[in-house]
Amino acid sequence: MVYQVCREIPKGRVTSYGAIAKYLGTARGARMVGWAMNNAHSMPDIPAHRVVNRNGQLTGKMHFSTPTAMEERLAAEGIEVKEDAIIHFKEVFWDPAVELSL
Repeated sequence: MVYQVCREIPKGRVTSYGAIAKYLGTARGARMVGWAMNNAHSMPDIPAHRVVNRNGQLTGKMHFSTPTAMEERLAAEGIEVKEDAIIHFKEVFWDPAVELSL
């Protein structure tokens, strides 16, 4: 189910591990979402680069093929990153609880 939600994140937007967990009914399950995402970085149909921590930091970047791959993918979608954190995080944040219906 984590991957299904992740596939819905639009280009140029990001969400957090916690927002996905809350949407799935496990508000305290952000870590579980993180574990699932650790396995998704090499799956071409999962936009894992669009999932960050609650502060907009690229905490999952070490699971990509290179240390800069996550930032490069975000930049290609128009998302600005500085020092491993998304600039204007609130403006590009996508909340599945608002955007999707169960």
